[in-house]
Amino acid sequence: MQMLDEVGKGTEAPEAALCRWRAALVVCLVLAVVVLGVYLRAGSCQFLHYDDNVYVTGNPHVASGMTGSNVLWAFTSVEAANWHPVTWLSHMADAQVYGLNPRGHHLTSIVIHTLSTLILLLLLLRCTGSLWQSSLVAALFALHPLHVESVAWVSERKDVLSVFFGFLGLFFYLEYVAKQKKTLHYLLCLFFFVLSLMAKPMLVTFPLVLLLLDFWPLDRYRQDGLEKGSVRSGKMLALVREKIPFFAGALVSGIITVYAQHNGGTTKSLDAISLHLRVENALVAYLKYLAKTLWPSDLAVLYPRSAALPFWQVSGSLVLLLLVSVVSFRTRRKYPFLTVGWFWFLVTLLPVIGLIQVGDQAMADRYSYFPSIGLFIIAAWGAPELVKGLNCRRSLLTLAACASVLASALLTWRQIGYWRDDISLCRHTLQVTTGNYLIETNLGNALSAKGELDAAIQHYQAALQVKPNFNEAHYNLGVALAQKGDLDAAIREYRFVLRGNPNDRDAHNNLGGAFFSRGDLDAAIGEFREVLRIAPNDADAQSNLEVVLLKKGH
Repeated sequence: MQMLDEVGKGTEAPEAALCRWRAALVVCLVLAVVVLGVYLRAGSCQFLHYDDNVYVTGNPHVASGMTGSNVLWAFTSVEAANWHPVTWLSHMADAQVYGLNPRGHHLTSIVIHTLSTLILLLLLLRCTGSLWQSSLVAALFALHPLHVESVAWVSERKDVLSVFFGFLGLFFYLEYVAKQKKTLHYLLCLFFFVLSLMAKPMLVTFPLVLLLLDFWPLDRYRQDGLEKGSVRSGKMLALVREKIPFFAGALVSGIITVYAQHNGGTTKSLDAISLHLRVENALVAYLKYLAKTLWPSDLAVLYPRSAALPFWQVSGSLVLLLLVSVVSFRTRRKYPFLTVGWFWFLVTLLPVIGLIQVGDQAMADRYSYFPSIGLFIIAAWGAPELVKGLNCRRSLLTLAACASVLASALLTWRQIGYWRDDISLCRHTLQVTTGNYLIETNLGNALSAKGELDAAIQHYQAALQVKPNFNEAHYNLGVALAQKGDLDAAIREYRFVLRGNPNDRDAHNNLGGAFFSRGDLDAAIGEFREVLRIAPNDADAQSNLEVVLLKKGH
């Protein structure tokens, strides 16, 4: 891999370049060992009931491995409210090799994350020539605790896959630029971009990232004869036209994603969450992502949305975002890394910032996996500027970098421990968040599965104190109460569910079972027949109805 002499980086003595790349290989080796050493702790984590059953353990297409029909399903399914065939194929391959042993599935994610880290280091070194800044960015990407969710959660395989293919796309883009527009490299860049979108549509902003890199460090906007950082409008338009196929791919991916999420019922309407509340949450979320990147404390698997946000938070966030954006733009010639890093962070978070609300979260750690690189770039290239002129500059920078990486590694090791099982993860989340009715329900489910019914009932009731009309908690509370023998209370819960959703066949089926256990056979027959009206081929309802009819002598 040669340096980008062809795109304005100047020439470098072969001996110096060779020495730099030898040092880079040593750093890569050390970084790989450290990342694996920290993240292999995740190998002892279990599958979670929180989405892992949808993606692996409870999904027959995935659990049965790579077959022709399963591969066809992967490309045609919008299950889990997404179209991501590459992710499905990855899970199928793991199931084919490891079965349903969670250690193997975690190991695959860890290896992909480690490879992405090394590619990121080499990418930045390739286009900047700065080994130590590139190494710091890669180390922070690899070991920041915000990224534990993406790596240690099997369901988030789509995250590490998407970014891995995105980095490969960037690699071939640099080759395309360095080799003076070789068509093959351009097509390979486009190919890996498409694979990235087919793993997770997070990188729909990829063409904008390419335009940012064109500004710095590639410096492709500059007209010959102008100072570095100067931009010619005609050159800029040419670079935008160059990215048209990428914009087209992003548009197609966006349309498919909106369809899949709408079909899966995960997209919230404006009646459910108003536009002004979405905008307010987006502004505050940007600052929270920034704060958690700088000080990663109280990390949770789900941050519940607030019904209303304080005016001072919204206005303060808006002012700070505008101020930093203006400063980074006005200093683009002197500090181009600040401009690129800041707008990398803003732009790549935009698809998941909540303006199009999917799910109930206000933000999510996994959404920072790619955007945080922009902030790491600012830190790595900005720190030397802050201490410029100091006699102990090198020592200060080395100490700060080592402290940051070490602290990140220790926090990541601790954070991985919370992901060992559902109960540990949910309890930690409830300790650091409030009003989290979804996690209260999930913890109740995990405790119920272990037979701890009294504790499960307490958490279902806690969820209903936050959201009284939450049908899932009512239904699961009914199941737990029925298992304890409190049939009257269970019947009340099932009836509440059916008032909100009269076609909930599980509630009808369980209500029929409760009536049967109480000896009310006619009522039980009515409920089982209602299930068969909704789903004529429901085997459980058919079997249950036969049992009741036989008991009545029919």
